Amino acid sequence: MQGFTDIVEQGWIARAPSAWRPYLLLARLDRPIGIWLLWLPGAWGILLARAPAAETVRLLILFLVGAVAMRAAGCVVNDWWDRDIDRQVARTARRPLAAGAIRPFDALLFLAGLLTVALGVLLQLNPLCWALGLGILALVALYPLAKRVTWWPQLVMGFTFGFGAPMGYAAAAGRLDAAGLALYGAAIFWDLGFDTIYGFQDIEDDVRIGVKSTSRRFAHMPRFFVGGAYLLAVLCLAAAAQLAALPHPWLLLGAAFVLLPQAWALRPSDPAACLRLFRLNAEAGLLVAAALLAGRL
Repeated sequence: MQGFTDIVEQGWIARAPSAWRPYLLLARLDRPIGIWLLWLPGAWGILLARAPAAETVRLLILFLVGAVAMRAAGCVVNDWWDRDIDRQVARTARRPLAAGAIRPFDALLFLAGLLTVALGVLLQLNPLCWALGLGILALVALYPLAKRVTWWPQLVMGFTFGFGAPMGYAAAAGRLDAAGLALYGAAIFWDLGFDTIYGFQDIEDDVRIGVKSTSRRFAHMPRFFVGGAYLLAVLCLAAAAQLAALPHPWLLLGAAFVLLPQAWALRPSDPAACLRLFRLNAEAGLLVAAALLAGRL
């Protein structure tokens, strides 16, 4: 694992002005997978609510802008809290705050700008979403601390990243009911599974410095744990479809054919393979979105 990192400094990042590059890397814009994984639960909620087509498109665009801003904001908060820990982990040692490329105060100014963009998006939604938005801010602030006090930071991450599902449903339906909450459950368990896979990249360093995670807690049964999380996600998707009286609900089961093989193929000792499996979840999320879109037809 020595020297392994998932930072991508080539491509368009290398062509950006040098003063911008540390901020682009801090926002993880070199790795858009995080934007997909934050936006997709919101897209699920919007599509499940089956609002008129024009409103659905408007909300999908707004939630994409919000996902870019909030994913970047979450990364700033995470890296600000973890800058001392990140220096001790091979995969994260070159992050801009850990490496000293950005001062902590400048990172907070950047965070304020990102939250201003997110607030602008939130104000375009209904008052129910304004109330829900307060909840997500608390989760974004507290998530980086979870690894210090609990073996379940990936579950806290699921509540955080998955929050787009009830938010999207509430934005499109104007209410939050059992269908929206079941969809939130699906997003939480989905996130728990893929973030546990992601956490296996750092398990040796986490053991050395004492960072807690479900990856460490269930290292003796990784396939069973990840497979169980994904199975619960699929069952919650089925419940959401049933509660929303979605046409063709069986299409959602297609997600199982992308998710469950990840558990079978999981090799915790191979960080690069774990990263590849983690990235497959963009396709899994898009497959769920496509099934929900088919329910509108």
